[in-house]
Amino acid sequence: MSDLTTIARPYAKAAFDFAVENKQLDQWSQMLAFAAEVANNEQIHELLTSSVSAEKLAEIVIAVCGEQFDANGQNFLKVMAENGRLRALPAVFEAFMTLKREHEQEVDVEVISATKLTKKQQDDISKKLAERLERKIQLNCSVDAALIAGVIIRAGDLVIDNSARGRLTRLSDALMS
Repeated sequence: MSDLTTIARPYAKAAFDFAVENKQLDQWSQMLAFAAEVANNEQIHELLTSSVSAEKLAEIVIAVCGEQFDANGQNFLKVMAENGRLRALPAVFEAFMTLKREHEQEVDVEVISATKLTKKQQDDISKKLAERLERKIQLNCSVDAALIAGVIIRAGDLVIDNSARGRLTRLSDALMS
């Protein structure tokens, strides 16, 4: 998958730069999301990895995507097809969305808690992280009873482990050393 990530970066950057320049970030997000779903379709995925010509692949993908793509989006797909890169569309979409979130100063934060968080708790976490990271926060909350109590917060490279399990592990490590 890292191979596709490397392939996808320049295409995502080009699409992102074009979208910013033309004030079409949301439109390009939707187009690339749709293209990623199409590329993940089992039958289309088989086609993308087969030896079908670039022109034929571009025609098929554009026909499937239909009115979801404007002329610039169709040209983007043609360029990717000519370079044999259509199979990287899901990775292009992920890289594009990362660039978009950075541009909009937004960060996805994963919050894992031992019990379901109340709305107030979520708001408090969101507010404090927004102050600390100086970004808009998008919380993705989940529950893991194995934590015993507390929360684990992941925002990019930042990890805050304030769970009882994490504290017990750190205490155990300290006693062992």
